[in-house]
Amino acid sequence: MRSLPGGDAGSVDLDLVPAHLIAPRLRRLAFGAIALGVVVGVIVALFASATVALVVGAVIAAPTALSALLAARRRIWMDGTVIHAHSGVRAVTVDAARAVSAELLVRSGRVSQVALKLADGDRSVTVPLALYTTDGGRELDVLPLRSLADGLVSGELAPAVAMSEALIGQLRAEARGAGLDERPLYRAVTLAREANRVPRTTLTDDEVVRLTSG
Repeated sequence: MRSLPGGDAGSVDLDLVPAHLIAPRLRRLAFGAIALGVVVGVIVALFASATVALVVGAVIAAPTALSALLAARRRIWMDGTVIHAHSGVRAVTVDAARAVSAELLVRSGRVSQVALKLADGDRSVTVPLALYTTDGGRELDVLPLRSLADGLVSGELAPAVAMSEALIGQLRAEARGAGLDERPLYRAVTLAREANRVPRTTLTDDEVVRLTSG
């Protein structure tokens, strides 16, 4: 396990898509937006004042560049039962063992997402668990799933325990090389679609239990 920002060597990375894979692309996007803003600003300067050109260039470049740079700094990791999420601007921590609510969020579309939302009463954190497209997808690795399952079951919240069982079911499906239809996280997407609860929905506690009952 590698060391993570704000954590130690025992921290578990919960990023669904590893930062080293997307950060270079996001930085290129940011620099591209800045370059476009500069070019447009220069062109506008030929017909308007420098102030107007600067404003136009900033309006074009700033939103995309800032969003990309902040996205490149986003991290989510786990120390013991505590989940840390850094958005690039602020950090949030939620102890899974002390959670007062645990929800499985499903977004269904051309790219479908399944995410775990935990809250401790004051703060909440959302952990993406899987992304699916028509020809495959990406799921959180075994170690992060195991760490989340252990953290959820360490508390006394019944929905968190049910969520832990769903993650354990996902691990078992992964271990035997099961197809998508046998994986609880993908079943969550199927359930939402069959119930016509699109594009976004939150599964009920009973539905979470059903993910591993088939």
